[in-house]
Amino acid sequence: MGALPSISIAIVGSGGAGALTAADALLEAAGAAGWHGLFTRTMGPQIRGGEAAGLLRLAIHPVECLPDHFDLLIGIDWLNAHRFGAEIKLGPQTLVISDPGSGEPPPIVTQSAARVVEIPMKEMAKAVLDGRANMIALGIAGRLLGFTTEQVFAPIEKRLAHKGATAIEASRAGILVGFGAAAGIDFDRHLAAPTPNSARRWLLSGNEATALGAIRGGIRFAAAYPITPATEILEWLAPNLVKVGGTLLQAEDELAAINMIIGSSFGGTPALTATSGPGLSLMIEALGLATAAEIPVVVVDVMRGGPSTGIPTKSEQGDLNIAIYGLHGDAPHLVLAPQSVGDCLFTTQWATYLAEVLQAPAIILSDQFMGQSRAAIERPADVAFIGARTLAADIAGAYKRYAMAVNGVSPMAIPGTSGGQYTADGLTHSERGTPTSGAADHSAQLDKRRDKLEHFNFGDHWASVEGNGNLAVITWGSLTGAAREAAGRAVADGIDARVVAPRLLSPVRPEQMTAALEGVKRILVVEQTHGGQFHKYLRAHYDLPAPVRVFHRPGPLPITAGEIHRAIMGWK
Repeated sequence: MGALPSISIAIVGSGGAGALTAADALLEAAGAAGWHGLFTRTMGPQIRGGEAAGLLRLAIHPVECLPDHFDLLIGIDWLNAHRFGAEIKLGPQTLVISDPGSGEPPPIVTQSAARVVEIPMKEMAKAVLDGRANMIALGIAGRLLGFTTEQVFAPIEKRLAHKGATAIEASRAGILVGFGAAAGIDFDRHLAAPTPNSARRWLLSGNEATALGAIRGGIRFAAAYPITPATEILEWLAPNLVKVGGTLLQAEDELAAINMIIGSSFGGTPALTATSGPGLSLMIEALGLATAAEIPVVVVDVMRGGPSTGIPTKSEQGDLNIAIYGLHGDAPHLVLAPQSVGDCLFTTQWATYLAEVLQAPAIILSDQFMGQSRAAIERPADVAFIGARTLAADIAGAYKRYAMAVNGVSPMAIPGTSGGQYTADGLTHSERGTPTSGAADHSAQLDKRRDKLEHFNFGDHWASVEGNGNLAVITWGSLTGAAREAAGRAVADGIDARVVAPRLLSPVRPEQMTAALEGVKRILVVEQTHGGQFHKYLRAHYDLPAPVRVFHRPGPLPITAGEIHRAIMGWK
């Protein structure tokens, strides 16, 4: 078989076996060599132990979704590997490396017709001083994929620098043993050479990209309570906020976190918190306060399986309803959704800009798939979205904090501004901020908060619109990459398809959606929820001009490009 545009690898092992470390090192080696790649991890809900698998796709083009099938599976051990049966699809083209000392391979292997080659990785590791089986596995994968030993060893050497020469040499020796063990294996699936590029690939996760986007957007205070799968945002911000004069505070719970960032923003410092579904539930009342008091804040919700504790380590899009409709009363606010690991940076920076300019809360709906996946990507473009809040200055006369400005955004006095005293709370208020129960004041302030969002020019960033076919795939968030790939396959098969993926979910953009769907005869809605939340959202807010079919299912099983492609081709 000739060189392929992409190859996919899964490395499986029990918790602590190092499967994720090996897969991540392969991604870094590929990125340094010029390839694109995506690495996502899958594991059970256990705090320690249990099953773990690193799922890796390397390609000569940008990668935003997992493959339909895996070309190579390495089982460091098979403990609880049967739990990955629905996530790791194998076939006759798959090569499986199995350690005979780890028992029989699970049904995902034995029922797949994959070719199995046995290599005693754990026994080989024992022959290396301080050797580990995952380094043997890394060497095997490196040799089969066509890397050099130095390419594979470089990321490991960097990671182990703080552990000293003994750990570094043990890993080098293990990688060399793995290379030797793979020397005689016939593996006919080889990755095509990358396009020459002098710029080194960026290697980052969606959570890291989110944190960087926040800093670029002007966030200088963060308060949060750790929660899977959002914690890496806080871990990245903790040392890096300090570099730009900012501060991160670990709050005692999500209620404290949201109120801390409201206080920070009220005092003039742009602020953010990061959480997941259970934490967002606790923040809803305070988000209503921020809406009524017109205080800009950014809340990142890295969604996971729900309801309640759900599946903390798996992805789902089930927080759409609470993000858009969860606030009581009429409480217009911003809801945005990034579409890839790299887009987490742009969307967070843009959300921060919008929150500051419009003096409104912004909720960012990321998810576990994007947040905890790592990607080797082109350097994201620098954009000029830096929040510029309209501030009150040179105040003369009675200050009207909530004055009926033409664009709905009234100048905000930072505490300490001469003449800028006003009441800021959640009660219905007059233009001056004085609490009132008058119908006229209530209606006027409701109109003000609605109109400033609906009449703002969000430009082309509101959605990704690609292609002009008469079949439209409408999706959102982390499914955008799979939909793009599926539409590309459909076009190659003679079905002209387009993809429409809103990045701005609230406020809705009916005129822009109508233009995006012009000429469409069929619509396929794709989402990762049990109840079809996104489809119902579209039906509630947009006039869809054609018959609609819906392809949806809940997490934890990702929706692949192949499944979307089959749904497109099945509708003729």
